Amino acid sequence: LHLREESVSIAGGIVLFLIGLRMVFPTREGVFGDLPDGEPFIVPMAIPCIAGPSTIAALLLLAPGRAGDWTIALIAAWLASAAILFAATTLYRWLGERTLSALERLMGMLLVAISVQMFLDGVKNYLASG
Repeated sequence: LHLREESVSIAGGIVLFLIGLRMVFPTREGVFGDLPDGEPFIVPMAIPCIAGPSTIAALLLLAPGRAGDWTIALIAAWLASAAILFAATTLYRWLGERTLSALERLMGMLLVAISVQMFLDGVKNYLASG
């Protein structure tokens, strides 16, 4: 396939940008358009932002003697995420539709910012290598 890291970064940035824009400016059909069975269960930032494989690998490489500490931190992040997911229905009732809509748009803005940075990093690395 001859894919370079730069092209994956640029393509990923474009896709995340489009998803982020749809989150900031939602349509009546939802983020992914009019799907027959509703919206797919997709959270673009959930895994990398909580504790993704690259984050875990970087932490283990930066401080190999503190693997126990990193394991405890990782389990704490997973437990906090699980608690939030299990309490989702209660949080939905407590926060209300308007607050959740505002939070979705805020997360969309964050996703747009991350995607622009991915795109710019890909372009910078491509221009530097060529």
